[in-house]
Amino acid sequence: MLLETFATLPASLLVTVSNKEKAFIRASRVAHLATTDKNGHPHIVPICYVLDREDLYSPIDEKPKRSAPLRLKRIRNILTNPHVSVVVDRYEDDWTRLAYVLVRGKAQVLTRGGKHKRAVALLRKKYPQYRAMALHQRPIIRITSTHCNSWGTL
Repeated sequence: MLLETFATLPASLLVTVSNKEKAFIRASRVAHLATTDKNGHPHIVPICYVLDREDLYSPIDEKPKRSAPLRLKRIRNILTNPHVSVVVDRYEDDWTRLAYVLVRGKAQVLTRGGKHKRAVALLRKKYPQYRAMALHQRPIIRITSTHCNSWGTL
């Protein structure tokens, strides 16, 4: 079953993430992915991820889940509505250090191919826990940025 849900976006729709935003995104270990179902109901989950150029990749890893990988709510939502948001934030009690980067984009579910293989390698490099997991056999969410904004001192 081919799960890649959209064609390559035209260059006019792609958004450049600034170098400061990229550095902030890369430095964090967790983000939050927001999807919506066909009725517009939001679903937000924490994710592990990696940034590669302008794309974010998040695996459906082997941590315990309530459903099979392709039956997870976030996957079903992406297949119905590929528009997603990801927020990477920093909270500190010193509120002068609060910051976030918000990426909106189009998601697709990868199950194989060159981008899937590269994402697996990058995820294993960032998260040592993934080195023992069969990520190469599991779906990976690819998010291509269409809008990015940030706030605070990155």
